[in-house]
Amino acid sequence: MSLIAVLDYASVLVFAATGALVASRAQLDIVGFCFMACLTALGGGTMRDLLLDREVLWIGNPAYLGIACAAAVLCFFTAHLLESRMRAILWLDAAALSFAVAAGAGIAANAGLSWPLVLVMGVMTGCLGGLMRDVVANEVPLLLKQGEPYATCALIGAGALLLAETTEMLPGRGALIGAMLTFVARGGTLAFGWQLPVYKSRPPRS
Repeated sequence: MSLIAVLDYASVLVFAATGALVASRAQLDIVGFCFMACLTALGGGTMRDLLLDREVLWIGNPAYLGIACAAAVLCFFTAHLLESRMRAILWLDAAALSFAVAAGAGIAANAGLSWPLVLVMGVMTGCLGGLMRDVVANEVPLLLKQGEPYATCALIGAGALLLAETTEMLPGRGALIGAMLTFVARGGTLAFGWQLPVYKSRPPRS
């Protein structure tokens, strides 16, 4: 199994756990847990595959659905053991984001797409599932929180993968580098409050 495939599976597993934990905060039943887990875990990869005209990951391999549902069932019976589910969601989301960005950008790079499309596919694969999760749960999406450089972290990881692969600095290790840098960037925002400047409106000039 290739590194890209491993990262894709890992992103599905961990994103599914975040979706299930969000379901626990909303006090859904076990079917609701599975729905939220699958939506979060497979949303970004599904859109990626559709746009790239690839076989959709969970249609070609139903094991992805099984992994997401297994994570949902596990969380249904264990979520109450966590001291802070929100904190767990944030850190698990950071890990899942790093896996998904590297997988999405790696798949696009291996398909021979131009560098802008590699960046877009990496960011979209990493961000779309979490965005769907938060919108369905009626929460402010992490992607859209003020000053939170969520998409920027994804872009950093996708860019690092692209740089490593195109310059052949570390051939075959671009996906791993992209995943690590995405997690470091996102982890820094959680641990140290790193933020980007936000737009501030100004009164119109007379």
